[in-house]
Amino acid sequence: MSVHPHDGERALRAVPSEPRPLGRPGWEKRYALSLTLLDLLMIAFAALVAFELRLGDVDTSIVAGGTHIPYGFVVGGLAPLWLLMLLAGRSYEARFLGVGFEEFKRVGNASIRLVALIGFLAFAFKATIARGFIAIAIPLGLALLLLARYGARRVLHALRRHGICVHRVVAVGSVAEVLALADQVAREPFAGLHVVAVSLPDYDKRTELRYLDTALPNVGPARDMPYKLQDLRIDTVAVAGASALSSRELRQLSWDLEGTGTDLVVAPAITDVTGPRIHVRPVAGLPLLHLEAPAFGGARRVLKRLIDLTGAIVLLVALMLPFLIIAVAIKVEDRGRVFFRQERVGRASSRFRIWKFRSMRAGAHDEIAALLALNESDGPLFKLRADPRVTRVGAILRKYSLDELPQLFNVLTGTMSLVGPRPPLPTEVDVYADHVHRRLLVKPGMTGLWQVSGRADLPWEESVRLDLYYVENWSVALDIQILWKTLFAVARSSGAY
Repeated sequence: MSVHPHDGERALRAVPSEPRPLGRPGWEKRYALSLTLLDLLMIAFAALVAFELRLGDVDTSIVAGGTHIPYGFVVGGLAPLWLLMLLAGRSYEARFLGVGFEEFKRVGNASIRLVALIGFLAFAFKATIARGFIAIAIPLGLALLLLARYGARRVLHALRRHGICVHRVVAVGSVAEVLALADQVAREPFAGLHVVAVSLPDYDKRTELRYLDTALPNVGPARDMPYKLQDLRIDTVAVAGASALSSRELRQLSWDLEGTGTDLVVAPAITDVTGPRIHVRPVAGLPLLHLEAPAFGGARRVLKRLIDLTGAIVLLVALMLPFLIIAVAIKVEDRGRVFFRQERVGRASSRFRIWKFRSMRAGAHDEIAALLALNESDGPLFKLRADPRVTRVGAILRKYSLDELPQLFNVLTGTMSLVGPRPPLPTEVDVYADHVHRRLLVKPGMTGLWQVSGRADLPWEESVRLDLYYVENWSVALDIQILWKTLFAVARSSGAY
């Protein structure tokens, strides 16, 4: 009789009882249901508007196979048909909701499939559907769907700021790995991950782990975890590093969690890399994480340049009057120069002169030596919240980032982009650590992740991490997302000085 070498290990397990299924958190179901009803309302509204604009004054119907069908059936059937496409596109799965661009992408893809389905049905049944109705209903419905999803996300984020609608996570790994994971998820509270317990390998030596002001209970070895999830109301198990579990233990844990309604996520050893650069490549049953090199050229770079040119031209034309008002205000205050130009470092360590509205008094640069002792930055930057060199007009310009607007000239000439890392001074670049030089692989931007994540309030290491994240993962979709968030960051005026 042969015995499998691991049967003994499995037999030694103390299995008190089968783990009880938890099911998905109640808030997830309620949120998905609310989104469903909201989507139905938006689609129905779009269909009614399209009907009134295109067919409201005409007594017409669809002719399908010789049968006349009132347009009321089309208006009423558009919502469930669109909803079916959203469901088929997995637009209501919890992992896609509340954070990231994937949710909006799936709504857009479902809408494109709807157009294809309508075209197929019209062809198959030889139906004559008014193109004007479709041309109004689909774009309007998509816009309303995206707007509603964005509004729902804002509500969800507001709830998560108060610890509501979050996933309760137990982190598995060494002390260092668990603390690193806790730091990562704490940076993005809107993701809704909240570490409430840990599973440490030295469980017999440590009953809890202190993180900030919180004591995280240690649930013991991972092999017993499924039997402890109910008491702690855990709905997500996060394996925090490669050394946390062996491949056999990780596989067994995935088996043990089956039927409990608990998600299992594994944090890769490499961080701050996301999106299309990561692919899972199965080789001989082993899921290998394939990491593509970041792309800094090709068609995407050409498209980014076209967006920069178009955006810069449109904004310069639209902002002619505000530019004039700002210039007059600066000139009236102290009769000094309107613009401030300074050497910065751009892509591939090239040098260029940046344009800004002058926000400090004349000769301010010569006074910096006397203020170095008051520097509030923890890195090579010079930051002073109450800088005495800033003029009254300059303080207003800085508060709302209006002093940055002339950088549109830099975007127009190609030395900067609308979105990118912060343009550094040569003196900053001279003291960069080796890895920080990766910021210079792309053009600096008027705005970036640093702008929408805290601006001047960010510590140096965090601003570097955000800039490197952008370099590693830049895309047109990410640029659009950052530009959208910039509007709200500027309106809040937090972290600007």
